Amino acid sequence: MKPLDPRLLRHAGQARRYIAAVAVLGALTAGLVIIQAQLLAGAISGAFEHGDTLALLRGTVIALAAVVAGRVLVAWGTEAASYHASAATKAELRRKLLARATELGPRWLAGAGGTGGGRSSELTALATEGVEALDGYFAKYLPQLVLAAVVPVAVLIRVGVADPLAGLTIAATLPLVPLFGALVGRATAEHARQRWRALATLSHHFLDVVSGLPTLKVFGRAKAQSEAIGEVTGEYRRATMGTLRVAFLSSLVLELVATVSVAMVAVGVGLSLVYGHLSLRTGLLALILAPEAYLPLRQAAAQFHASADGLAAAGDAIAVIETPQGGYGGSGGERRLRRPPEAIRVEQVSVVHPGRPRPAPERLSAVIRAGEITVLAGPSGSGKSTLIDVLLGFARPSAGRVTVTGGAGAAGTDLACLDRDAWRALVAWVPQDPYLFPGTVASNIRLGQPDAPDDAVDAAACAAGLDDVPLDRRVTERGGGLSSGQRRRVALARALLPGRPVLLLDEPTAGLDPAAEDRVLDALRAQAAAGRIVLIAAHHPRVIAAAGHVIGVGTCAARAEAPRPREEALA
Repeated sequence: MKPLDPRLLRHAGQARRYIAAVAVLGALTAGLVIIQAQLLAGAISGAFEHGDTLALLRGTVIALAAVVAGRVLVAWGTEAASYHASAATKAELRRKLLARATELGPRWLAGAGGTGGGRSSELTALATEGVEALDGYFAKYLPQLVLAAVVPVAVLIRVGVADPLAGLTIAATLPLVPLFGALVGRATAEHARQRWRALATLSHHFLDVVSGLPTLKVFGRAKAQSEAIGEVTGEYRRATMGTLRVAFLSSLVLELVATVSVAMVAVGVGLSLVYGHLSLRTGLLALILAPEAYLPLRQAAAQFHASADGLAAAGDAIAVIETPQGGYGGSGGERRLRRPPEAIRVEQVSVVHPGRPRPAPERLSAVIRAGEITVLAGPSGSGKSTLIDVLLGFARPSAGRVTVTGGAGAAGTDLACLDRDAWRALVAWVPQDPYLFPGTVASNIRLGQPDAPDDAVDAAACAAGLDDVPLDRRVTERGGGLSSGQRRRVALARALLPGRPVLLLDEPTAGLDPAAEDRVLDALRAQAAAGRIVLIAAHHPRVIAAAGHVIGVGTCAARAEAPRPREEALA
């Protein structure tokens, strides 16, 4: 864990001016420290050696008060700039983290981030408590780090000019503070990583328990999970206490090193005064400035513990932000379709998956046209959902390409050349496990189009067969309060709202009874007849029978049950 992580500064563009202000204020603090020491040394030596009265020292006292007030204002400005830098960095990291998670797509989000909850709980912990812990880094550690880089050098130069022996002593002992700080910092960083891993484990476990609480209650295992949560919480408590123990011990070590070093300077100054090698004013200047040389380094090392959690979480957040994207990078190209897409051509597309011997799909070629229902048919694992991920830009083909015809050229435009956000604005997508947010059924239908009128929402709900669900019914997280079939129909109604000419549906009728399935298929036929591109990934024979065009992915026996106007397959 680096004290000044260049990756963090690279992803904190909006905070750079505040960080620069902290650096300038740190240099100003160093100058004020030296001026204050000189004024104090002059006033004390004048009072003891020359018998100067308060009236004679009035100018010095006023200047000293002004310097103290200046240090207070500089400290206030440093703290304000630090908190502004922290706020700007946290906002930028959260924005980039959530944007990157969206770019990486649902397949990455559902990947192995911990337990069955995938990476959702980890990202939640990162975006909330993890990023929030950066306050300790920017508000406490970074200002001290700047002072530690500026003040000791300035003090060393000034003391070295006044008393070379004291300057030599400071120069010899000063590196001991960062040396011991670095040794302790290694242990601190490891404890911080353990604490963060314990917090991530606690988040994953708690999310899994809450998600599966209805099932646990049915089987009478809800109370048993309290013991498991207690064990995970205990691990987090022990990791936190371990971090605190290291923090207290390191403070003791650093204070001891600094105290011994200042004592060595004091011994040298005392001997020089005894033998007349130094004036009282010079000796006082060296004694006053010596602790100031070690103070910023001690405080920086001590504040490192307060920033360790934030740095560990920021490292994980930056790792997510810099994760190579499997889909189309950046914002895609700059081209946009001038009119609704008329066809999507899949040309020899293969997608290689880590840990799998063969691509899925493999060298698939097909044409998906507007005005008809197209079904991707094939066994599980053949690449149906992966092809939908490719069309959404969440996965990049290992070979081949996808082109879209719709006003950007007669031959079609490569999907990688289209603006990704503009393309997704044309697509309505229903995944296998649709997600519903807390709110009403109507608000979940309007998720992609918040301004959709009531009559359009009513028509979409009716087409999706939601007659048995009031649109004002409240649902909880993940659609609690609705059955799995009702949740799927709410997601389908969301896709059926007008305005998106491309429908990508992954097993939209799974879990529906035959009557509801027929109603959904009738609605999809109407959407296709209205000129929308309708692509369904399915293996159910009733859905395949309703298709006007079947694309066989892998080995597909089901597609041979009935002839189709057009049928393409590549096993």
